[in-house]
Amino acid sequence: MKIDRLISIILYLLNHGRTSAQKLAEEFEVSPRTIVRDLESLDQAGIPIQSFCGVDGGYQIMDSFVLEKQVATSHEYDWIVTALRGMASAYASKSLKQALAKMQSINPARDAVVSVDLGVAREDDNINEQLMLLEDAIKEKCVVRFSYTNSHDEVKEIQVEPVCLQYKWYNWYLIGYYETYQDYCMFKLVRMDRLQTTGQKFTNAHDPSAIRFKDSSDDIVQVRLRGKAVIKAKCREYLNGRITHEYENGDFEFTFSAPRHETFWYGALLSFGNKVHVLEPPEIQERIVRTCREIQMEYGG
Repeated sequence: MKIDRLISIILYLLNHGRTSAQKLAEEFEVSPRTIVRDLESLDQAGIPIQSFCGVDGGYQIMDSFVLEKQVATSHEYDWIVTALRGMASAYASKSLKQALAKMQSINPARDAVVSVDLGVAREDDNINEQLMLLEDAIKEKCVVRFSYTNSHDEVKEIQVEPVCLQYKWYNWYLIGYYETYQDYCMFKLVRMDRLQTTGQKFTNAHDPSAIRFKDSSDDIVQVRLRGKAVIKAKCREYLNGRITHEYENGDFEFTFSAPRHETFWYGALLSFGNKVHVLEPPEIQERIVRTCREIQMEYGG
C-alpha cells in the first residue's frame, strides 16, 4: 500500500540521511519516478523534504523535523516488546527496564506468539556488575582499566576506551579501542579482573557500526568430523554447524567453524568420546590425542 511505503520512506530518510531517488527506488522496489511523486506527496503533507543537486545530491528530511506520531502497528510493537523482554532476561539494566515499560504502556501486553529467553547470557552477579559499569563508562566516554587473562593464559594489564558491549559465542564481550595498538579489540568479560573506570575521558571518536576487525581467519578453525547417529542432534545443538553427508548406517559427516582457542566447542567434542572422529584439520586430531593422554596420565593410566 502507498501509505505504508510513504511511512517507510520517512523512517528510511530519518535513519539514513540524504539519499538519492535511485537508492530509494531500489530499496522500495519501485521506479525513481514513483519515488519522486511519493516525496512530493510527503512535502505537500507537511514533511519538510529537502532536495540537493550534484554528485552528492539526493533527498533528506530537515534536521529539525521530529516524528511524533505512532507509526508502528500493534503487531510490530509486539515484536519490539518481545525483543526488549529477551534483552531484559539477559541483562539487568535499569534503562532497559524503563524502555520495556514504555513500550508496554504504548502497546498493552497480549498473548505473544514468540518469546525469547536469553537467561543463559545473564551469567553471574559479577558479570552483571561489569556490564553496568561498562555501560556507564561508554555513556560517559570514560576510559576503563582491568587485568585480563587471554586465551593463552597470559595475564596483562589493559586500558581501553570502551565502545560497545556484545553477546556472542555464549559470552559477553567488550569492544574497546586499545590505544597501545591504535585498533579495536574484543575482550571477554569473564576473563576480566579488577575492572575500574579511570576518570580519563576519550581522546577519540568512535562509531560502533563502522568498526571492522582485521582478518581474524587465523583465530577461526574449520572442523570436519564423522559422528555416530546417536549424537547427530547433539552436534547440531552444541557445535552450530551443518551435516554435509549421511551414510546408510546413520553415521554422518558434519562441519563447523569456531574460535580456535575457545573451550566450549572443544569440550563438547571430548564429551562425545568415541562416537565422533575428527577428519580434519590434523591440528585438532593431535590436540584431542594429546588431551586424552594427559587425562589418562592424571588418573594413573
